[in-house]
Amino acid sequence: MPSERARHDERPLSGNGAPRIVGLVIKRQHPGATDVASRLAGWLRARGVTVLAEQPLAGVPDVNVADKAAMVAQADLVLSLGGDGTLLSIARLVGPRGLRILGVNLGGLGFLTEVSSDDALDALERVFAGDYSLDHRSTLAVRVHRRGAVVRAGQAVNDAVINKGALARIIDLCTSIDDERVCAYKADGLIVATPTGSTAYSLSAGGPVVLPSVGVTILSPICPHTLTQRPLVVSDASTVRVELIAPTQEVALTLDGQEGVPLEDGDVVEIAKSPHAVDLVRIGNRGFLSVLREKLHWGER
Repeated sequence: MPSERARHDERPLSGNGAPRIVGLVIKRQHPGATDVASRLAGWLRARGVTVLAEQPLAGVPDVNVADKAAMVAQADLVLSLGGDGTLLSIARLVGPRGLRILGVNLGGLGFLTEVSSDDALDALERVFAGDYSLDHRSTLAVRVHRRGAVVRAGQAVNDAVINKGALARIIDLCTSIDDERVCAYKADGLIVATPTGSTAYSLSAGGPVVLPSVGVTILSPICPHTLTQRPLVVSDASTVRVELIAPTQEVALTLDGQEGVPLEDGDVVEIAKSPHAVDLVRIGNRGFLSVLREKLHWGER
């Protein structure tokens, strides 16, 4: 049976609890992605499921072409065929309906993906039989304020990163938590991450690994110029505000390493927990610590 959260989810499902509309998102550069998607689409169509897919899969029989935003608005389940980047590209668009994603790894690390391409059909059968659980992942709501106006807003699943350009000079990032001053980070940049993002860029910058179920936000400075500025963990109920002081440098805000926003001197980046969350479909009883050992070889000597 699905987990307690899965059974009581208010997302529209058919009478037997199986998805009625499924989206397909693929890693376009992967040579085998289209073949895997075609095989999964055929399996779904045989069960009367409406299949939504992006333009590269327009030639697959009985597939309805739709962009990612349409999938998020309509689909009961999205299949992400690729790696973590492919999954993040759709997960970042999560809205009020929530979003269920089954990640199919087509190579590489695939820390967020659940099954291999060889096991994808078996995983789908288990989902349709109700034999799955949902791994609830929080996201960040990010807004850029410029001269009193919001000039950009977006979401991030892993992290929001403020980073300088090619010049070697450090930047000043005046940071506060719930309007209480933290410090002015003098660094190459600052990573504000979710627990999901704790195993991504934040980990490379010396941040802690945090279990996804823990309600925190992580601030990890990038190459800080002092030993007194280390990673900081705060409640995810807090609002982080970062004012950029860099009058002569190129600085950008990046969401999940995929969506970039140029920043100007004096811009304030506001980051808080988003009301919208992503549910990753899990098959079997493999937990986060098992994935940590398997993917990152945690604790090995």
